[in-house]
This record gives sequence, C-alpha cells and structure tokens, in this order.
Amino acid sequence: MEVIYTGLHQTPEMIATAAIQEDVDVVGLSVLSGAHMTLFTRVRDLLAESGRDDVLLTGGGIIPKEDMDALHAQGVGKLFGPGTPTTDLINYIKQWFSERQQQEA
Repeated sequence: MEVIYTGLHQTPEMIATAAIQEDVDVVGLSVLSGAHMTLFTRVRDLLAESGRDDVLLTGGGIIPKEDMDALHAQGVGKLFGPGTPTTDLINYIKQWFSERQQQEA
C-alpha cells in the first residue's frame, strides 16, 4: 500500500481533491473532534460528485456506535474506535480490495 498523508486540519474539499488527483482507492479519516457526521458525509458527497463513488471511505476516531451505523447506511465503510489495532484496519482494506478485484474480474 502507498499512503498519502495530507496533514491535520484538512477540509473535506481538500481531502476529496487530493484523493481525486492521486487516483486513490481508499480514503481514511481520523476524526476526534466530534464532527464525524459532517466530515464523512461531505467527503463522500464530494467524491461521488466527482465520479469517484468507487473509493472506499473508512476511518475512525471517537464515534458512537449509532453514528457508525448511520454513516455505514450512507455508504461509508467500516469505522474503527480508539484502541483498534492497526492490523485490523489493514486487513479490512486488503479484504475490501480483494473483493473489489474479484467483482471486476
């Protein structure tokens, strides 16, 4: 995997633009501010508006279970809470990518 880190305090527009320019497969957001409903939804919408609704949007942070469920229902991938081992996220992305490759074959 190649990781492109855009830094702290990026707007949804900046994140979506970077994802589109770099032709990424996955966008991961880490949200600790409590703005997860707004940020995930806006990034997802911007990607879709640019024709990139095939990008996996995932991430984590301090997100209540009911908000995780609501975001998932809106098309956001699996979200991870504090203390989740990094390997769980890596395995999730690998599994998602493998399933996507099989669907395209």
